[in-house]
Amino acid sequence: MALGLFRVCLVVVTAIINHPLLFPRENATVPENEEEIILKMQEHEQKLLLEQLRLEEELRLAVETEAPEQVAEEGQQQMESHTAWDLWSTLCMILFLVIELWRQDHQDGLSPECLGGDEDELPGLEGAPLRGLTLPNKATLDHFYERCIRGATADSARTREFVEGFVDDLLEALRSLCNRDRDMEVEDFIGVDSMYENWQVDKPLLCQLFVPFTPPEPYHFRPELWCSSRSVPLNRRGYGQIKVARADMDALGCICGKTKLGEDMLCLLHGKNNLVRPSSEVEDLLCARGSPYLDTMQVMKWFQVALTRAWHRIAHKYEFDLAFGQLDTPGSLKIKFRSGKFMPFNLIPAIQCDDSDLYFVSHLPREPSGETPASSTDWILSFAVYERHFLRMTTKTLPEGACHLSCLQIASFLLSKQSRLTGPSGLGAYHLKTALLHLLLSRGATDWKAGQLEARLHELLCFLEKSLLEKKLHHFFIGNRKVPETMGLPEAVHRAEPLNLFRPFVLQRSLYLKTVDSFYEMLKNAPALISEYSLHVPLDHASLPQKPVVL
Repeated sequence: MALGLFRVCLVVVTAIINHPLLFPRENATVPENEEEIILKMQEHEQKLLLEQLRLEEELRLAVETEAPEQVAEEGQQQMESHTAWDLWSTLCMILFLVIELWRQDHQDGLSPECLGGDEDELPGLEGAPLRGLTLPNKATLDHFYERCIRGATADSARTREFVEGFVDDLLEALRSLCNRDRDMEVEDFIGVDSMYENWQVDKPLLCQLFVPFTPPEPYHFRPELWCSSRSVPLNRRGYGQIKVARADMDALGCICGKTKLGEDMLCLLHGKNNLVRPSSEVEDLLCARGSPYLDTMQVMKWFQVALTRAWHRIAHKYEFDLAFGQLDTPGSLKIKFRSGKFMPFNLIPAIQCDDSDLYFVSHLPREPSGETPASSTDWILSFAVYERHFLRMTTKTLPEGACHLSCLQIASFLLSKQSRLTGPSGLGAYHLKTALLHLLLSRGATDWKAGQLEARLHELLCFLEKSLLEKKLHHFFIGNRKVPETMGLPEAVHRAEPLNLFRPFVLQRSLYLKTVDSFYEMLKNAPALISEYSLHVPLDHASLPQKPVVL
């Protein structure tokens, strides 16, 4: 018994010592694939079987040579030894599996092998966070901000005023063409994103406008949130579906939906034929085929047709042309002046979630994130209105001339220039804003004085680097218990599990490598870029219009 336990312990200790991750040696390597791991586990199993056969042979010899009583006693001890051996063999296998799972989990984190097999693929992992970044002094940053950012966005107020006036006229024309008994009811637009949060830096200035719409009576939209249920797959959290229901067919308002009626009994409200969901123009126009849920592609087609008809109604009043900017985006529009200049803006069809400031949108005009909706009936849950309210509420508590928006503008400027040099990556302006919102919630108001611009910008970039290395950046509102209750978020959003915006990096190694490489390249170029633009502001040729599709 003691000898068997000693052998088991010896096997376990030997396995642990020889494990390449726990005690690495010069020529030791981590198994590169699962087949090698399986082969080693099979070899270990064969060794255990051979050891068991040897013990059985020793027991047989003992039975032949010793007295029956002694043999019976030792046989019982040997059976106990077998039981202990089986137990220790099981524990040994479990231990190997735990070590292997821990090794794989470690590789999924910061191990260079899982990211590309070569440390050179991640240029910033070998050093401390932002060790190579030396930001210019406050005077240079202030000069850069005044010359390149404040000057470039000085006409944002006039741009908003012009676009809003035109969109008001366009939506009014759209309403005049709609049949109130059959068509959607279009509400007033809502300005969101950087132009309405005062941190827009890219040229040309771009207005993002939500256009809420509701169905005609007796229909209504019934949103279904997917941010609080654990049964929802991770790739569908942050989305939802919108069911088109009839008020006169709502089972909650009639007993026929709760009771099984006999063949000779009819519901006086619904009748016999109405118990089956009827086919209507609204459902056929906007819902997926054979489904009561709104389809984003169907809504896109309806919205584009409606905008085209509305523009043709008022085109004679204006001395410019209106064109679609991108065919795969329902409300991407461009105003084309005769001088050759253009003014882009986005009209995004949206559906309000109950009585909150949450909106479901068919798309978001952001940088590539690596994930797409699993179905055309999946709608993106947008917190853009809440984000605007939070920034406005926080600004009131900060010192005059606070640097929080300046930090976001400078970081967004650097990211935009880097994207034009190396192409877009998985890191976008929305991630920068999310990082800033987290910092605003964790730091006191006095930390955002104008003189703290350099420190806060460095902290923002450090926060982004840490999030990239951990592949984890939580959504600011979903599952964040620190958000003030005065924001009025729905309870389902508070109770939800935190949503990781960097989840695509866990699943897509190539996207992650490109993003990390682009981020460190941006940090490397930042000092020279800021100094160069402080002295000279080059012409921005990236905003030249492409050939549009005229309505």
